[in-house]
Amino acid sequence: MSTTEKPDRSRRSERSRQAILAATRALISEVGYAKVSIEAIAARACVGKQTIYRWWPSKGAVIFDSFLALGEDADGQGIALPDTGDIEADLKLVLRATVAEFADPDFERPIRALQTEIVNDPDLAAQYRERLAGPMNDAKKARLRSAQRAGQLAADADLDLVLEVLYGPLLQRWLHRTGPLTPEYADSLVELTLRAFRP
Repeated sequence: MSTTEKPDRSRRSERSRQAILAATRALISEVGYAKVSIEAIAARACVGKQTIYRWWPSKGAVIFDSFLALGEDADGQGIALPDTGDIEADLKLVLRATVAEFADPDFERPIRALQTEIVNDPDLAAQYRERLAGPMNDAKKARLRSAQRAGQLAADADLDLVLEVLYGPLLQRWLHRTGPLTPEYADSLVELTLRAFRP
């Protein structure tokens, strides 16, 4: 009997997938979104173009998955915001973390490139809502509902509006580069939002 083991194709495929995602992030950081191409990603990852197209229909889709891979949870648990019982402290922690992410080139460049793609690609925009924005908003609203039950937010507060007031100015400042994103700015947004929606 032969003792030769067959190659594990699933392991090899996963290695190729991870190489493609890492190559995409590296190229965006090095040359910027406009100069990234499927050909460049394939060359950097040492795979053929068809390997990429087997998993992703477009450059935008690869960029999206490369960004999602940055935040993949090692233990596979769902998204959840901290809940210490103090909504102000918890929101400040989360918003400060968001500001830090936007200041990190490894995060900022892929998400800015992704936003560019979303504007022109309705299918990618739908994926973004379904796989990232939707679950994140659900987690944020779950934390806000907990604050409502604790009497820290008005019981009749429109939670979608709370999130818009909290995150809208931050995203606007980041998108248009109109000012610095600092921990102090994040804290001020939390304080303003809670002042507007407290009981």
